[in-house]
Amino acid sequence: MPLFAKATLVSVFLASVLFVHLRGRARLPLLRQMFNYSALFTPYNSLMYLFSRTPSRPYVERRDFPELDLLRDNWQTIRDEALALFDEGYIRAALRDNEAGFGSFFKKGWKRFYLTWYDGPLPSARQLCPKTLELLGRLPSVKGAMFTLLPAGSHLNPHRDPFGGSLRYHLGLATPNSDSCRIFVDGQPYAWRDGEDVMFDETYVHWVKNETDSPRLILFCDVERPLPSPLRQINRWISGVLGRATAPQNVEGERVGSINRAYGGFKRIGNAIGSRVRQFKRANPTAYRVVRPVLAVALGVLLFRWIAG
Repeated sequence: MPLFAKATLVSVFLASVLFVHLRGRARLPLLRQMFNYSALFTPYNSLMYLFSRTPSRPYVERRDFPELDLLRDNWQTIRDEALALFDEGYIRAALRDNEAGFGSFFKKGWKRFYLTWYDGPLPSARQLCPKTLELLGRLPSVKGAMFTLLPAGSHLNPHRDPFGGSLRYHLGLATPNSDSCRIFVDGQPYAWRDGEDVMFDETYVHWVKNETDSPRLILFCDVERPLPSPLRQINRWISGVLGRATAPQNVEGERVGSINRAYGGFKRIGNAIGSRVRQFKRANPTAYRVVRPVLAVALGVLLFRWIAG
C-alpha cells in the first residue's frame, strides 16, 4: 500500500478516535480509548453521528419513537414473564463465559436472558416468553432485546458501547423505584421506575449504580438508529452481520456466534496471562507502571514503521 494511502487511513482513524473521545463531557482515559476494542468502530460511528436523524445527545427523545408505546403500555405483561424467568433461574450469567459484548458485567453480578438478537428470537425465549416475543415481533426497529438484572448494591463501571448503529431502550419492570438506583449517561442521571421507559445513546460514556437493597430488573433493547438511505440499508446489513457473529445462548444447544466463540477461547487464554500479569503487578508495582507506557510507545513505533513501510 502506498505511503500516502497508509498515512490517510491512520489519520482518519486517529481523527475519529479523537472525535468520539471528545464527544460529550464524560470521557474514558485517552490511552484506554485508543486501545479499547470500541476504538475499531469509531470511523463507522462518526458516520452514524453525522447523519443520524436523532440529535447527537446522551438522552434521546422517547416520543420520537411512538412505536415503542406498545412495550410501555404492556409493561405488566412483560414483567410477569420476566419475573417467572427469574424465579426459575433463567436470568443468569453466560453459561461458558462466551459473551463478548457484556462479559465484564458478569463480574458485578449482572445477569440477563436474551429474547431476540438481530437474526431472530432465541428458541428458549419462544418457549418461555411467548407474550413478550409477540409484542417485540410487531416492532421491526427493535433488533435485540433481553431482560437484565442488576443486584442490590452493585454497579457497572464507566464504559461506552462500541457500535453506534443502534440506540438503547430501557423499560422498568421490577425496580427499586428509587433515585439511588440509576444510570448516568454522559454524567446525566436517570432513575428507573416500574412501567417507565427511557432511550439513550449507549456510545456516550455511561455507568450504573444500584445503591439500594433491591435488585433492578428491566427490559433492555437495541433500537435501530434512524438514518437516511442508503446509510439505513448499509447499517442494517452491518448490524445483521455483527448480530449473527455475536449470537448468544440462554441454554445449552443454542447457537453461539463466531465472535462469542472466539471471545470465549481468548478469555480462557487471557485469564491465564492476566493471572501472571497481576502477580507481576503485586510483586513489582513500580516496574509495572514503567512497562505499560513503554509497551504503548513500542506499539506506536511499530505503527510508524508500517506507515513508512
